[in-house]
Amino acid sequence: MMSAATGKRLAIVGATGAVGQEMLDCLEERNFPISELILLASARSAGKEIPFRGSLIKVKELTHDSFADVDIALFSAGGGISKEFAPSAAAAGCVVIDNSSCFRMDEGVPLVVPEINPEAIKDRPKNIIANPNCTSIITLMALYPLHQLYGLTSVIASSYQAVSGSGAQGIVELDEQIKVLGSGGEVTDEMKNVYPHQIASNVIPQVDAFTESGYTKEELKMFNESRKILSLPDLKVTCTCVRVPVHRSHSVSVTAQFEKPVDVAEARAVYANYPGINSKDDPENGIYPVPLDTTKKDDCLVGRMRKDMVLENALTLWVVGDQVRKGAALNAVQIAELVE
Repeated sequence: MMSAATGKRLAIVGATGAVGQEMLDCLEERNFPISELILLASARSAGKEIPFRGSLIKVKELTHDSFADVDIALFSAGGGISKEFAPSAAAAGCVVIDNSSCFRMDEGVPLVVPEINPEAIKDRPKNIIANPNCTSIITLMALYPLHQLYGLTSVIASSYQAVSGSGAQGIVELDEQIKVLGSGGEVTDEMKNVYPHQIASNVIPQVDAFTESGYTKEELKMFNESRKILSLPDLKVTCTCVRVPVHRSHSVSVTAQFEKPVDVAEARAVYANYPGINSKDDPENGIYPVPLDTTKKDDCLVGRMRKDMVLENALTLWVVGDQVRKGAALNAVQIAELVE
């Protein structure tokens, strides 16, 4: 552990979950300066010991009094927990970095991707900073460098989202169905608990609940969050989110239209020196990003870049990123690194 003079007192809410565990990995790998680490979870998980930097840290039960003298709290325990406990943490003087959707569209809460809008971190009147939706982060990692070149005006996207986006039970459900199908059996209704349809050997054009507009909540997140993160209130966005039988890493097909004429070679080159995203784009030789390329890795990858044949000043591309890593845990830790 770092000394109190150089490190921060940091808490993780939801420390025993998949994203909480990934946060711990990111903190350790990036050598985040910590004077004390407080791991918080439900009463059911209290008492468990989790290894970190050569020590075992005991998980404590989350209460409204858990945040005295805590500098930064990373929340990843769901919207209900964030809504109940994040204001208590903020009131105690702790900077909250929340991974749920609870505060993302709150005008008093910045919505931050550090490679895109780090300056927004400074304006946090409620002492809460929101982590965007994983699909929004991955998509905008590809689009922001292009926006700086050409001026983004519209986005048409289709996402191909891994089952781990539904939590550990999504992976379990996929694996159990694959096992049954592999032995010549059939997937029964009793095996469909996470998804409304069989996910093995299938794709499901629904992520989250449908709204009156016909779009799902996940699709509207892309619409609303892109506008806020990029400070483009008139940006046109339409999205279809699809669940696919992949364990980890989301993929997004994007057609982006711009104010200025586009050049594919110039667009591809912009990623060469841009943090957090790299180009992998040589389709003639079978080189383009796939989910396994980014799984458990920090950077997103973009490929299949080409001029769109329908829209003027438009590029069509394919972007892939680990939604547990950059889409959640890493992005939160990167925000914490910028908190003063």
